[in-house]
Amino acid sequence: MATSSPESITLPILGMTCASCQHHVEQALQSTAGVESAHVDLMANRATVVFDPARTAPQTLIDAVRASGYDAVLPHVDESAGESASETTAGPEQKAYATLIAGAAAMLLAMPLGPEMGSADHALMRVLPWLYSVPPDALRWLLLLLTALMMAWAGRGIYANAARGLRHGSTNMNTLVSLGTGVAFAWSAYCTVRPAPGRQVYFDAVLLILGFLLLGKALEARAKRRALAALDSLSRLRPASARLLRDGVETIVPLEQIQPGDSVLILPGERFPVDAVILEGRTSVDESMLTGESTPLPREPGGRVLAGSLNYDGAVICRAESLGEATMLAQITRMVQQAQGSRAPMERLADRASSIFVPVVLALAALTFVVWLLATHSLQLALANTVAVLVIACPCAMGLAVPAALTVAVGRGAQLGVLFKGGEALERLAHLDVIVLDKTGTLTVGRPVLAAFHSLGNHTEHDLLRLAAAAEERSNHPLAHAIIDAARARDLKWQPAADVQILPGRGLSAQVEGRACLLGNPALFQEFFLPLPKDLPAAEPGVTRLWMALDNVPAGYFDARDALRPDAAAAVASLRRSGLRVLMLTGDSAEAAQPIALQAGIAEVEAALDPAGKLARIRAFQQQGLRVAMAGDGINDAAALAQADAGIAMGTGADLAQEAGDVLLLRARPADLPASLELARSTLRIMRQNLIWAAGYNLLGIPLAAGVLYPAFHILLSPWVAAAAMALSSVSVLANSLRLRGWQPAAPPAVSPS
Repeated sequence: MATSSPESITLPILGMTCASCQHHVEQALQSTAGVESAHVDLMANRATVVFDPARTAPQTLIDAVRASGYDAVLPHVDESAGESASETTAGPEQKAYATLIAGAAAMLLAMPLGPEMGSADHALMRVLPWLYSVPPDALRWLLLLLTALMMAWAGRGIYANAARGLRHGSTNMNTLVSLGTGVAFAWSAYCTVRPAPGRQVYFDAVLLILGFLLLGKALEARAKRRALAALDSLSRLRPASARLLRDGVETIVPLEQIQPGDSVLILPGERFPVDAVILEGRTSVDESMLTGESTPLPREPGGRVLAGSLNYDGAVICRAESLGEATMLAQITRMVQQAQGSRAPMERLADRASSIFVPVVLALAALTFVVWLLATHSLQLALANTVAVLVIACPCAMGLAVPAALTVAVGRGAQLGVLFKGGEALERLAHLDVIVLDKTGTLTVGRPVLAAFHSLGNHTEHDLLRLAAAAEERSNHPLAHAIIDAARARDLKWQPAADVQILPGRGLSAQVEGRACLLGNPALFQEFFLPLPKDLPAAEPGVTRLWMALDNVPAGYFDARDALRPDAAAAVASLRRSGLRVLMLTGDSAEAAQPIALQAGIAEVEAALDPAGKLARIRAFQQQGLRVAMAGDGINDAAALAQADAGIAMGTGADLAQEAGDVLLLRARPADLPASLELARSTLRIMRQNLIWAAGYNLLGIPLAAGVLYPAFHILLSPWVAAAAMALSSVSVLANSLRLRGWQPAAPPAVSPS
């Protein structure tokens, strides 16, 4: 059989209303031949499916969704589907208000039909005496007609969804509502056709149940849109067109026509359409929607700008580099979308409960009917309490408890420059004992300055610097930048090196002008059996020394000094105040690491560690039962980032480190470390509150609707009151989650300079 690489597709799903729907669609997709994995996102109403294109096709996936009682469309109509949905959001609200008004009118009309005359009825007689002059039979038929019309108009989608589910052997929230209102309507219709003393109609309850359900859905949809607002705002940042410059002629073209290397003009007040490098002009840019950095950043020729960022005050000509899905904006949008659609471990409990929720409620409703019928011999009371049980149950609240909080938190994090790669990463980040910090590029600026360099042989210092710059040109290590910056400052020229091999945690080897060159730390010299020169002055505190050998002979050394990031000390103080044990693990020497650790307020330092050493130290903590986070930015940190319970990668670091991390800090600021932990913990609290509320609501509401308080207190819950409580339950979970939209990190503690 032919094999092919797995493909991923995101299908918009139509007709889902609760966690039970989500479960049925997911099961249908996962059982389709050729599907490797399927995840359904109830918040965004979409399914992400990884499948083998040699064994199945997108249309087959859509057919599987339809066979489960729901509907799906191909992703190329996603945008239009979204637009049509947003255009028609007023429809459900209008239907909800109209149904509630009809329900209130039905309640008034039904008062003269009540078995007894209460004080409210007497008051009503004084205000609306004509109402009590209408024959009861006429009132019943009027209510029957009004209710039937409203059920057919406003409730058509609910009943159609429930019918589709039953045809395919599945149940959901619509099943409960349809059954409850259907029973109430059928009994009321029977009482209308065959009236008898003591028989009460529930037309008003049917209308109010539908009205509250529709209103709850409309409010829920509005809250979902607010929860997904961060992703929507990211998707709107990229302009649809660009000013293309060719041969000095400016042409406004669709963005799709821009190619790498094209010159693009961006005027003040416009957004950059692509990731680019400035060729001409100076300006300041606002990258706050991408990185959370609110301060305008200066850019001049040679400076890099990101698609979606705002050009403030200068007209600039840029050379296009990354386009379309390769831009940083597209990558961030993709990461946020994937993270919002992921599942936190806490959600598994809700998933298990939701999968059996509706069948359990149906069983409890049947039990309620039997008990009340046997205890009171009143079919009317038995039906009323059964309907209340059916409509008060709310699987939506349980299904939305965790994903709603996760969706808002991921969006809020993206606005602050903190990208969580999924719900599992966010939940792990909230349960930590130890955080391990790299030094260079994490606590320090990561742009060391060459303080001094010395030749050990007959090479001039300029020759030494030129050869070193040639070897380091293809390295992304901060020390490489220090050497190259120093060489360029002296206008040195060099030939490209050959056979460059990066040795993580030690240095590199290369062929430079026909000579074998080694550049790295003492561990590299030891690996190649090269002795370190003796009787040399020790490196000054805070200085990193880089050794160089040519043709296996020590040739010189370079001393570079890095600076602590301005917010590092406050960040470390915040981490310690939150109860974490803070350590520094670095491949640098102890002489270079200790002064930085002292300035940052870190007491525990382990220096001269290669990648295997950092990895071993992380594992040692984990074997002690401690949950460990690792923050780093280099290739030599990638293994430790992947091993840690929570890996935190700095956005300015190596791509490998960014891939290995669970959290990406776009601004590469130490202050974002405690902020990401605080946001994760706040999100976890919201998730727990939502789950407790959803579970508690159903555990208390269903027995109350069943009449458990009636024997002692003669309290019964009206079906329409139960419906209002059901609608309020889902909206409450979403409203609680939306509190995270305004989340702000705590002010850093004041730190006295060391």
